[in-house]
Amino acid sequence: MADADVIIVGAGLAGLVAAVELAEAGRKIIVVDQEPEQSLGGQAFWSFGGLFLVDSPEQRRMRIRDSYDLAIEDWMGTAAFDRPEDFWPRKWAEAYVGFAAGEKRSWLIERGLKFFPVVGWAERGGGNASGHGNSVPRFHITWGTGPGVLEPFVLRVRESEKRGLISFRFRHRVNEIVRTGKTVTGVRGDVLEPSSIERGHKSSRDVAGDFELSAQAVIVASGGIGGNHELVRQNWPERLGAPPKRMITGVPDHVDGRMLAITEAAGGRIINRDRMWHYVEGIKNWAPIWTDHAIRILPGPSSLWLDARGRRLPVPLYPGFDTLATLGHIMGTGFDYSWFILTRKIIQKEFALSGSEQNPDLTGKSWRQVLGRATSGIPGPVKAFMEKGEDFIVEAELPKLVARMNALAGGEPLLDVAQVEREIRARDMQLDNPFSKDAQITALRGARAYLGDRLIRTAKPHKMLDPANGPLIAVRLNILTRKTLGGLQTDLDSRVLDAAGQPVPGLYAVGEAAGFGGGGVHGYAALEGTFLGGCIFSGRGAGRAAAKAVA
Repeated sequence: MADADVIIVGAGLAGLVAAVELAEAGRKIIVVDQEPEQSLGGQAFWSFGGLFLVDSPEQRRMRIRDSYDLAIEDWMGTAAFDRPEDFWPRKWAEAYVGFAAGEKRSWLIERGLKFFPVVGWAERGGGNASGHGNSVPRFHITWGTGPGVLEPFVLRVRESEKRGLISFRFRHRVNEIVRTGKTVTGVRGDVLEPSSIERGHKSSRDVAGDFELSAQAVIVASGGIGGNHELVRQNWPERLGAPPKRMITGVPDHVDGRMLAITEAAGGRIINRDRMWHYVEGIKNWAPIWTDHAIRILPGPSSLWLDARGRRLPVPLYPGFDTLATLGHIMGTGFDYSWFILTRKIIQKEFALSGSEQNPDLTGKSWRQVLGRATSGIPGPVKAFMEKGEDFIVEAELPKLVARMNALAGGEPLLDVAQVEREIRARDMQLDNPFSKDAQITALRGARAYLGDRLIRTAKPHKMLDPANGPLIAVRLNILTRKTLGGLQTDLDSRVLDAAGQPVPGLYAVGEAAGFGGGGVHGYAALEGTFLGGCIFSGRGAGRAAAKAVA
C-alpha cells in the first residue's frame, strides 16, 4: 500500500501551493524537505514579495495603461526565445501572462493577499520598444512581503495537516526518485539529524538514518542552484563573460540544486542550464544569516554607475534598467564589482533593500512605519548598512571618497580622482537646462512623470558635487547569485518530460526546479516580480493535474 497519493519534494512556496490544491481535492500528501520545520516556506520567506500583475486596479489608480498584448510583447522581447527546446517555455509564457492579466490577482485576494498601493517599475529596459524590459510599472508589492505571500498557503496546509491529508517529513533528504518500470512510484534517501538552527542558517548534513516512501506521483519542488557557487560557475554562459571569481549569495545554503541531477537520473530532461539570473547590486550583509549572505539594493534610477576603473557604464545600463546586460558588461571589464556614486538626497529617496527582513514596515504590515519611511529621511535598514556595511563609504569631499574606494578595493589604486570628478561634473552640467544629451538625465525626468516614482522612488535631479546635496556616498556593488532560469522541462500540466519529449509517468516539477514552468518560462531574462508568481502558477497547475491523475 502506498504511503500517500502524492509526495512533494520541497516545502517552499511552489510545493505548498501544490499541496494545498491536492488537499482541496481530497488527496493524501507527504511533503519531504531536507531542512528543519522552522524553514517552512523556503526562499519565499526572505523575498520582497513582488508579484507581476497586468492591468490591475493598482495600476489603473496610478494612471498606468496596461494590457495582455503589451505585457506579452514585453515578455517575448525580454525572453528572446530562440531554441527548439523553447517550445514549452513559450507556451508557459503565454499562459502565465494570461494568468497575470486575468484571475491571478482575484485568486490571490480570495486567499487573503493584499497589495501595497504604489506599483513599482522594475527592469525598465531602456532600449527599443520590442526589446528587453517593462514598458510600464508592474511590480506589485505584497502587503507583508514574502511572509505575506506564504501566509495563506501555510494556513491552508496546516489546516489540511490537522485533517490528516498532509504530513511533513522534515530533515528528509531525497537521494533517489524510485521508478517501478517506467513509472515513478516514490523516493528514498537519508534522514538527517534533528536541527534547532534558526530559519535560513546553514543546517548540518549529518545522517541519522534512511527512509523510503511510496506514492502514485512525485512533485519536485526543490528550487534552483543559487546557493551552490560550483554549479553556478559550471553552468555560467559564455555570453556573460568569465564566471566571477568572487560572488556573494542571495539565497540560503540549502538552495543547492541537488534534486535537478536526481530528477535527471530518473528520466527527466533539463534544458537551458546556461540561463540564470544574478544581480549586480549585491552588498555583503553586515549581519549575515547564511553563508556569504548578500542583500540586493533595489535602486532608483539616479545613482551614477561606474566600473572598477571609474568609467561610467554605457547607455542604457542605468540602475534598475537591464540586469543581465549590466552583468555582462561588468564581467567584460575584467573585474567582478562596480560602484554607485550618489548623494544623501538620492539614498534617502531611492534606496530600498530586497528581502523581508530588510523591510520591517512592509513585512510587519505597519502603515505608520511606511509613512515614516517616506517622511523621516533615510530608512533604518539602509542607514544601518551605511554605518555598518563594509561596501558603503560616506564622505563630504570627493578626493577622500575616492581614496577610501581604492582602499576598499585593495591592490593598486584603480580609481583616479580626476577621472571620477570629470564623470560627475559632466553629468552635473547637464542639469543646467530642461533638456539634455545625457540619456540618464532624460530617463530621470521621464521617470518622475510617473506618480509612483515621483512620490517614493526617484529623487529630483540635482548636482552631486553641490555640498548642499551631500555628503557623497559610494557603494561597492558585488555579483549576487539568485535564480536558475532553466530547469526540468515540463508541459502545461507540469509533467516532467524525458529526452524524447514524452511525460515521465508520475513525475512533476514546479517552481525554480522547472525554470518556473516549462524548463525556462523567462527565456534569457526576467521582468521581475515573476519568480514568486511562477512558483504559485506552476504549483497550482501541478497540484490540480496530479489530483486528477491519482484519482
